[in-house]
Amino acid sequence: MKPNPPPDRSLLPESVLDLRVKLTNIDESLTHQECDAVDAFRRAANYMSTAMIYLKDNTLLETPLKKEDIKPRLLGHFGTGPGLVLIYAHLNLLIRKYDLDMFLVVGPGHGAPAILSCLWLEDSLSPFYSDLPRTKSGFAKLIKGFSTPRGFPSHVSADVPGSIHEGGELGYALSVAFGAIMDQPDLIVACIVGDGEAETGPTATAWHSYKYIDPAESGAVLPILHVNGFKISQRTIFGTMDNCEIVSLFSGYGYQVCIVDDLQKLDHELAAAMQWAIGEIRNIQKAARSGNPIVKPRWPMIVLRTPKGMSGPKYLDGAPIEGSYKSHQVPLASPTSVPEQFDLLKQWLESYKPSDIFSSEAKLLEKLDKYVIPSSSAKRMGQRKETYDAYRGVDLPDWKVLCHEKGTEASATKAVGHFIKEVFKKNPKTTRLWSPDELISNKLDATLEFTGRNFQWDPESRGNDGRVIEILSEHTCQGMLQGYTLTGRCGIFPSYESFLGIVTTMAIQYAKFVKMSRELSWRSDIGTLNYLETSTWTRQEHNGFSHQNPAFIGTVLNFKAKLARVYLPPDANCMLSTMSHCLGGKNYINLVIGSKQETPVWLSAEEAAKHCKMGASQWKFASTFEGENPDIVLVGIGVEVTFEVIAAAAMLHKMAPDLRIRVVNVTDLMILGPEGSHPHALGDQAFNDLFTADKPIHFSFHGYAIQLKGLLFGRPNLDRITIEGYQEEGTTTTPLAMLVLNKLSRYHVAKYAIQATRKKNPSVNAVADRLVQEIDKMVDDFWVYINENGRDPDGIFDKPTFD
Repeated sequence: MKPNPPPDRSLLPESVLDLRVKLTNIDESLTHQECDAVDAFRRAANYMSTAMIYLKDNTLLETPLKKEDIKPRLLGHFGTGPGLVLIYAHLNLLIRKYDLDMFLVVGPGHGAPAILSCLWLEDSLSPFYSDLPRTKSGFAKLIKGFSTPRGFPSHVSADVPGSIHEGGELGYALSVAFGAIMDQPDLIVACIVGDGEAETGPTATAWHSYKYIDPAESGAVLPILHVNGFKISQRTIFGTMDNCEIVSLFSGYGYQVCIVDDLQKLDHELAAAMQWAIGEIRNIQKAARSGNPIVKPRWPMIVLRTPKGMSGPKYLDGAPIEGSYKSHQVPLASPTSVPEQFDLLKQWLESYKPSDIFSSEAKLLEKLDKYVIPSSSAKRMGQRKETYDAYRGVDLPDWKVLCHEKGTEASATKAVGHFIKEVFKKNPKTTRLWSPDELISNKLDATLEFTGRNFQWDPESRGNDGRVIEILSEHTCQGMLQGYTLTGRCGIFPSYESFLGIVTTMAIQYAKFVKMSRELSWRSDIGTLNYLETSTWTRQEHNGFSHQNPAFIGTVLNFKAKLARVYLPPDANCMLSTMSHCLGGKNYINLVIGSKQETPVWLSAEEAAKHCKMGASQWKFASTFEGENPDIVLVGIGVEVTFEVIAAAAMLHKMAPDLRIRVVNVTDLMILGPEGSHPHALGDQAFNDLFTADKPIHFSFHGYAIQLKGLLFGRPNLDRITIEGYQEEGTTTTPLAMLVLNKLSRYHVAKYAIQATRKKNPSVNAVADRLVQEIDKMVDDFWVYINENGRDPDGIFDKPTFD
C-alpha cells in the first residue's frame, strides 16, 4: 500500500477554488515562542501516546530501552493520535489567545492515548485523579496503567475528563457537539470528525445540524474534519477525494471550507485557520445578537490533511507505515520478538527527546504553561464544568391542573403536549424537544402554542427561540439530545414506536457512558434522557406491517438497572403523572409508551398519582367481585391491551357471572423483576399481595412476550404465569384486527380465563365448552364483518360496562 499522496492543487478549477477560504496571515499567525511551544507540546504528547501503548517501565527512557520495559500486551491506537495532538495544542493556544469558553468532542475516540497525553500536559488529570500529578511519578503511573486493569481504557470514555462522548461507535460526535452548544451562547465546541467516521450515515446528516442553531441564543461548533486517508485496513472515502471534491461537497452543505494541508507550514497554517474560524463565528453571532442576523450564515469548518501515524515509523519490511493503514493501531506489533522492530521502536521513542519533559534545562512544562496552556484551569478543555458538573434540574409545572375528568376520553400525548408547553414556559433555556418530523402526527402540537420550531434555514422558523427541533434523522435527534443532556439540561425525544429502534446502538453507548459516569465521584448528576414512544403498533393498522415494532423496550430493559425505566401509563392522567416524574428525575433513561388516540380516562388525578407511584395496582372497578379471592388475575400492560383486558372482564361478567376476576394494570414495567433486581422491583410479598400467591396470572403485554418473560424470570411459581404479547403479526387492517392477529384481543383473553379456571371453578367448567364456542363464533363473525365493511364494528371501543 502506497502512502496517501499529497492533494493535487491543480485539480481545483477556478470556480471551486473561489469557494475555498484563502488564508492571508499564515506567517504571522504564530510568534516564534508560540511555534516553539506548540512543537514542544506535540513532541511531548506524541511521545506519551507511544509510550502508553508500549512501555511498562523506564517510561522516560532514562536508561537505554530494554525488552523488559515493553508491555506484554500492546493495546491502543496510534495512527489518529498525532493529528489529535496537533489539534488539541492549537485549540489550547486559541483559548489562551482569545479567552474562549471551549471544549472538545473527539469523534476518533480510539485515540485515547493522544487525548490523555494532552490532558496530562495541561494538568487536567490531577484535579480528578490525585495520583496522576504532573510529576515523574504521575507520568509513570499514567504510562504504565494505560490499557491495563488499573488504568484508563483504550477509548475516550466517561473516565476521561472533558469528555461527553465515547467515540467507540463512530458517527455521532458532530450531533453531540451541536446539542452541547444549544442555549449556551458563549460556548464553542470544537469537534474532530475522523475521515473514517465521516463515511457513516449519521455523520452525513449531522453536517446539517448548524441549520438548527440560532446564533443569537446558542454557541457554535467548529467542525474539524481530520483526513489522514486510512481507516483500519484501507483508504477512506474522504482520503481519496481531492480538494476540489471536498470543497464542493461542504460548500454545498453550506459551510465555509478552510483546508489545512501544507505540511511544511502545518502549525502556522492551522493556527491561521483557527483564528479565521473564530473571527467568522464572532461575526455571525454579533450580527444575530444585534438584531441583524445573516440569512443562511455560512459557518466555518476546517479540513485538516495529515499523514496517518505522522511522526511514527516510516517503513517496516519495505512497506510504509506512516501514511498508511498500518499505523492505525500498533505500528510495530512484535518489538520483543523481532529485532528490527525493537530497533525501530527505540529510534521512534528517542526521536521525541523524552528527557526534555522533565529536563531542568529545557523546562518544557514551564514553556507550555507560558505560551500554550490556558492560564486559568477553568478554561482548560479537560476542566470545563459543562462536561462534568452542569446539572440544572427542571422547574416542573403542576400536571394535575391539566388532567381530564375521570370517565371521559382523552389523548394521552395531546395532554402531554400541553404539559410540555408549560415546561417550556418555566424552563425556557434548559429544556428542548427533538422529533423526527412527527410532532403533529403524535398530537404534541400544543407545544407550538408557546414556542416554535428552531429551523434557522426556514424563514418562518428562524430566530423565534424555538424549543422544538424536527429533523427526519433519528440519529441526529439522539445525538443532539445526548449533548444537551450531558451538559446539564433535559430533553424529550418523541418518536413513532416502530422507528425508535434506529438509535438502539446509540442509546446503548449513551447508557454505558452514564453508567460509568455514575461510578465516578467527580462527575455530578445528569438530567434524564426521555423517550416518548407513540403511534404504537396497536394503532398503526393503517400504515401496515412496516410501522409495527415495539422492540425498543428490550433495549432499555438491558440497561443497568439503576438507569433503566420503562413506563406504560394506561390513560392520559397517568401519562401526565409519568412525564412529570421523568422530567423531574436525574441520571435515568426513561422510556414512556403511550397512545395518541382518544381512550378512556380510567383514573382521576389523585388516583393516577397513587397508581403511578405504586407502579401497579388492582383495578376494582374493572374486576368482578371487586377482585376479592380471584380465580384468575388478568394483567394489562399498555393502553390498548389494558382496554382489551377490561373488555374481556366485562364480557365474562355477563357470560360467566360466577367467574372471579382480578384486573391489574402495570404502569411501571420494572416492578415485575425479581426482588432486588431493580430499585423498583416489588418484594415477593408485595408481588403476591397484588397478583396472589397461587392463582393463574395472564399478562397481556404491549411488547414482545419474551421481553416480559426475561423480566419475570426468578419470580417463584412461574408455571402459573402465561403471557401474550406482540407476535410479529400485522398488516393494513383494522385496530381490533391487529389485536386479534396477535392474540391480545378481548376474545383471546376471555378464552384463556375460561380454560385456565375451569378445573377449579365448577360453575365455569359446566359452561366452558359452550362459552369457548360462542367466543370463537364472535371472532369468525368479526372477520366476516371487517372483510365486508373494511372497518371495525360500531361501538367496539366504547368503554366496557359491568352492568
